[in-house]
Amino acid sequence: MAVTAGQKAPAFKAKDQNGALVSLADFKGKYVVLYFYPKDNTPGCTVEACAFRDDHSHLTKAGAVVLGVSPDSEKSHQNFIAKFNLPFPLLVDTDHSLAEAYGAWGEKSLYGRKFLGIIRSTFLIAPDGSIAHAWPKVKVDGHSEDVLAAIEAHQSGEAPAPAKKPVAKKAAPAAKAAARKK
Repeated sequence: MAVTAGQKAPAFKAKDQNGALVSLADFKGKYVVLYFYPKDNTPGCTVEACAFRDDHSHLTKAGAVVLGVSPDSEKSHQNFIAKFNLPFPLLVDTDHSLAEAYGAWGEKSLYGRKFLGIIRSTFLIAPDGSIAHAWPKVKVDGHSEDVLAAIEAHQSGEAPAPAKKPVAKKAAPAAKAAARKK
């Protein structure tokens, strides 16, 4: 079960792409964007990482650090960072213990086959160590902007706006009537 807004963020220690130990306590007093993604160098994960890369200066200016987490190895993370010029650490979670602690590990389905894996999720951890906002099932497009908006809303004491969802356009009544006559 995923952690939710208002809960204390689970403490963690994990190695980054260089083998350095990274702890949540290292970032006390800062916002932490902890995002879980399934696999380095895959289409959706690359789009998500590059969006956080492109918004990194805005996130940093807002007082946040970004940490990506996947079950990939240090070497895989090093290659992913180099290939896409990612300016933030990627944490190694080969045993998925960090993902489990945040509820980002669970049953998935692909082509009718069920398996356990990373559930694409993001957690915004406030400077006091609590979960300020949680996205338990991330849609990649526009996600980094949603995270930045949530940080800004939290800083101003406002509730964050809901995630942007594409709006389906409705056909005009006359067009519907014409379609029915055909």
